[in-house]
Amino acid sequence: MKYLITGGAGFIGSNFIHYLVEHHPDAEIVNLDKLTYAGNLENLKAYEGDLRYTFIKGDIAEPKVVNEAMNGADVVVNFAAESHVDRSIHEPAAFVRTNVLGTQVLLDAALRHKVKRYHHVSTDEVYGSIALNSDEKWTEQSPYNPRSPYSASKAASDHLVRAYFHTYSLSATITNCANNIGPYMYPEKLFPLAITNLLEGKKIPVYGQGQHVREWLYVEDHCSAIDLILQKGKPGETYFVSPDNEPVSNLEVIKKILKLMNLPEDRIEFVADRPGHDEKYALDNNKIKRELDWKPKYSLDETVRLTVEWYKNNQEWWKKIKDSQEYKNYYQKQYDVLK
Repeated sequence: MKYLITGGAGFIGSNFIHYLVEHHPDAEIVNLDKLTYAGNLENLKAYEGDLRYTFIKGDIAEPKVVNEAMNGADVVVNFAAESHVDRSIHEPAAFVRTNVLGTQVLLDAALRHKVKRYHHVSTDEVYGSIALNSDEKWTEQSPYNPRSPYSASKAASDHLVRAYFHTYSLSATITNCANNIGPYMYPEKLFPLAITNLLEGKKIPVYGQGQHVREWLYVEDHCSAIDLILQKGKPGETYFVSPDNEPVSNLEVIKKILKLMNLPEDRIEFVADRPGHDEKYALDNNKIKRELDWKPKYSLDETVRLTVEWYKNNQEWWKKIKDSQEYKNYYQKQYDVLK
């Protein structure tokens, strides 16, 4: 089986490639990645020279590049996306180009090459925001209500995938997932930012009073779900991938990190909230459990512990990123002005 993985040098994409190699040793893997700030080939250093793995540097919004990369592929899994809400507020055009136009280019190529399965990786954020005092959970039938340039661009890409299934009979599936954490996550997102800042003796910037509520999914659980959907999922269907633990506030998970690292709560620094910050996300994962017999392996406490341990044990990886001028410029722009 030949897989084209787009965005495979990023956080979730690189973890999925590791998962494929471990669970499908005969798989042939092509990784197409533009190598933006969040793409890092060190994530896949173990496969340099491996005949089963090929890396192609390229943009999914460029038809010629995509057509060449997809040649002979049986399966396409699209992880390639601009994904940080904070950055989408500052530069929405980049999100529309990659997340919307890029998806359309991939879908056209998938039809041309008659791929057996096209899988699109999306997010819970396309559904909007749940009130903090509500016990509501979204289902796959919930209406879309994106509230940031990032989530709007992902919503558009989801609609394109469904349109290509209905109009052209493309064998496509979609996952909308909860917030992923784990190895190789670029250290601008909440978890790796918190852990690495603490390891550097710095404080953790937390928006507002840390009251925003999220679900936290260990990335390996997401990878296992996608692998199962590729094997058993029904074309045209969407599946929610989320942990079994209840959603928790950002402040609560930060306190878990501090406790694991034996540090006091005065290491938290509250900063002004970002514009349009969604209050709460919560997904009902019963469909994938019922129809495909999937279940997450990791509890919240295990997920937090494993993530803290990885960043503790791989300081060379993230220090290179945080020492870069691009990262320093972003951090100053995003947080220094919010104090």
